[in-house]
Amino acid sequence: MPFSLNQGDALAVLATLPDDCVDSVITDPPYNSGGRTAKERTARSARQKYTSADASHGLADFTGENMDQRSYSYWLTQIMTEAQRLTTLGGTALLFTDWRQLPVTTDAIQAAGWLWRGVLAWHKPQARPQKGRFTQNCEFIVWASNGPLDAARHPVYLPGLYSASQPSGAVRQHITQKPVSVMRELVKICPEDGTVLDFCAGSGSTGVAALLEGRDFIGVEKTKHYFAIAERRLDEALHQTLTQDDVVLTA
Repeated sequence: MPFSLNQGDALAVLATLPDDCVDSVITDPPYNSGGRTAKERTARSARQKYTSADASHGLADFTGENMDQRSYSYWLTQIMTEAQRLTTLGGTALLFTDWRQLPVTTDAIQAAGWLWRGVLAWHKPQARPQKGRFTQNCEFIVWASNGPLDAARHPVYLPGLYSASQPSGAVRQHITQKPVSVMRELVKICPEDGTVLDFCAGSGSTGVAALLEGRDFIGVEKTKHYFAIAERRLDEALHQTLTQDDVVLTA
């Protein structure tokens, strides 16, 4: 099966999976950020933090966005420890984060036993300018490996900077949705015969990218609304890849 999608709590679901069953963990966990004070970070919903007050998009909220700093650090360390158990030796992990949570993310991934390899940048061209300030038009991707990398198994050359705007309008189906174009480049860190895991699957962009790039995918999403969207998008991506295969075989 090219993909499996599980609805439920990530830690509970990951505990049921066997050792060494994935090659790359690529995920966009809730940042638990987005506020000037601790009260603002923990008292507001994801929609209040990451969308405009007058926005009429109607996007559903999601949970897991109201942890304080210690709780977030503990949770991220705990779940990345479990994710390491599932990852083959030499496999990789990529975690999205923002500037506020970059330090705790790099700490957590190392505390979980991964070897921190560096930080990638995702540039967002349409970020909102701020008068008298620098525009916050970058998010970051902390990447690491489960032990030494095996370049012979997967000899790729990948960039460290990606530029694409967040989906908007009708194609935006999640509050913090990432561009599939960026995700398609990131999943290339996973060997062509490998499996990508995203335990915060959201609307399924990581899985869509994995399938389109010929990788298998395991996803976990807690929110039922977004689970349904991810399931539909993954089915559509799988159908697209099968159609492409038929065209190649016919030709």
